[in-house]
Parts: sequence; structure tokens; C-alpha cells
Amino acid sequence: MHGDTPLQREKTFFELKQSMMKKNFALIGAAGFVAPRHMKAIKETGNTLLAAVDPFDSVGIIDSYFPDADFFTEFERFDRHIEKLKRYRGIRLDYVSVCSPNYLHDAHIRFGLRNGADVICEKPVVLNPWNLDLLRDVERETGRKVYSILQLRLHPNVIALKKKVDEGPKDKIYDIDLCYITSRGKWFYISWKGDVTKSGGIATDIGIHFHDMLGWIFGKVKKLVVHIHTHDRVAGYMELERARVRWFMSINYNTLPREVREKGMRTYRSLMIESEEFEFSGGFTDLHTDNYRLILEGKGYGLDDVQQSIDITYRIRNTKPVGLKGDYHPFARLPLEEHPFTKPLYSIYT
Repeated sequence: MHGDTPLQREKTFFELKQSMMKKNFALIGAAGFVAPRHMKAIKETGNTLLAAVDPFDSVGIIDSYFPDADFFTEFERFDRHIEKLKRYRGIRLDYVSVCSPNYLHDAHIRFGLRNGADVICEKPVVLNPWNLDLLRDVERETGRKVYSILQLRLHPNVIALKKKVDEGPKDKIYDIDLCYITSRGKWFYISWKGDVTKSGGIATDIGIHFHDMLGWIFGKVKKLVVHIHTHDRVAGYMELERARVRWFMSINYNTLPREVREKGMRTYRSLMIESEEFEFSGGFTDLHTDNYRLILEGKGYGLDDVQQSIDITYRIRNTKPVGLKGDYHPFARLPLEEHPFTKPLYSIYT
């Protein structure tokens, strides 16, 4: 423009270049717990959220990141909006981020791929191993890619552990105890999370990251035993190429160690390797942006990376528990409890 200084022209050119580099995102599932981490990652990587959809409208958090994003509570109107952007305004999606309930991931991923976008999906990508085969077919048909959020693989302490194992004696078999308890209230059983056909069960919904981490570091599964599997906990034993793992996962507050409850805490993570505590609590929830950066560089984790964890959780879900036999996690001995909704209604008021 007339009167512009060289510095002003350089700044204008830089801003134009940056705007051209921005990627267009859509978000499926905006009202859930994990969605804000995806909004934050889209924002922090310098990109734009065009539209979001969720049947629930408690999504005011969008204002903190993308107040101009269009929002829909009906998927059909969201679908039509994306189509109109493409046909009438020449605006195409580069990525679709999927944060919907687990059982809907498969369909929502296919929506993104068939709209010409790459897809970033929360864990688990799918519930069943054969669903991955179908998604690979759609990837080939569309030329687009499915990525997953595997944040533990980016945790500095986890990376250091993998390096230690990789560089250690090749015949070393590690003895591991894994315990993850994240207590949930009665709402859990009312929500889709309490329906194993929709969530995949506890080992899938809260445990898939840990199964992925163990497989990534210690290799393929050689043996899998399930000791306990009820509505609020699952425990078992797993032999990997480089490890023997006793594991316990629960959503029951009463399974928390007493010292944890006395501190007013509701979550407990413990990973013992050769009787030594492995610490990875800090930074566990803040790695989504790093995942996004990898994906935007074309280096993200794809369907092949999630295969083993999907296989493991599927097998856990479909393996008959053997009870307290063999080598089991000590927490598996904790007293079992009834499903909260099997008790007589009057007991709530007495």
C-alpha cells in the first residue's frame, strides 16, 4: 500500500503467510472431559476451529479458544454445514478431531476421511480389532490418514524408560506391578461409560494408555490372564516379550489405598518395576499439544501404532476370569462390591 514502510510490508506479508499455513479443524464431541485439551492443542499450534458438534450444549469452554466457531447439537446440520463450506465457500477441512463416546469413533472417523480430512481421534480409536481393518481400507480409498492421541509415549520419563530397556540386556525380563484407580461416582453407570458395549469396559476406557505404554516399551503379548472382571474393577496378568506384568484397574473409591483417601485424593497411579516405583504422574494430561505438533509434521501415531492396545483390551473384555489363581496383583484380593443399582431403591434413603 502507498505509504507503507518496509517493516510494515514485511509484517503484513508474514501475517498473510501465517494465515495461509493455518489448518482448518472440525471437532466432533465438544462437551466431554477431554475436548478442551483438543481445543487448546488446535489453538496452540496456530490453527482454526471452524465448527464443532455435540448433542449436549454445555460447551461454553469454546469461547476460551474459538468464540467464532460454529456449533451444532445435531450431527445432520453439522454435516450439512461442512458440505456448504466446501461447495459454496471453497473452505475445506484439513483435520477432524474426534472426542465422541468410544463406540461412535469408528463412524465419526469415517465421516472425516470421506470429507477429505485427516482425523485425530482420542483413545481408543475403535473397540474391536476388525474395525481397524475397515479404517485402513477407507484410508486407502480416500488417501487420508487416521491419527491417535498416545500421550504417554511423549512423556519424558516414559521415553527415558524405553531407552533404558532398549539399551539394556536383551534377555532381561522385567517384573512389573501396575495399579491405576480413578474413582467414579454413580453418574458413571448412568452415562455411556458404564455400558461395556459403548465404552469397552474399564480396561479400555481408563486403561488403554497403560496397555499401549507397556506394549510400546516391553514388546508383544505372549500370554494374557484375567483374574477379576466386575462392574468396577479388572485385574490380570500379562507376559510381554520383555516383562511380566500384574495389573489392577478400578473406578471404586474404596479400592484406593487408605493413605491416598486420607489425603483427600480420588486417583492413584503406581507402576512398580523390579520393586522400584516409576514416577510419571506429572505432565500426564498436558501432552495433547505435543501430539498435535507431531501429527501436523506428518509424524503422528497411526492405526498400526494402536493395533496392539486394541487387541489387548478386546481380549481382556472377552476372556473369562479365572479368579485368584496363579500370579495376581495384590489389590485383586480386595473385597468385591455389588453394582450400586442392584441394591433395593429404599436403601438409598435409609
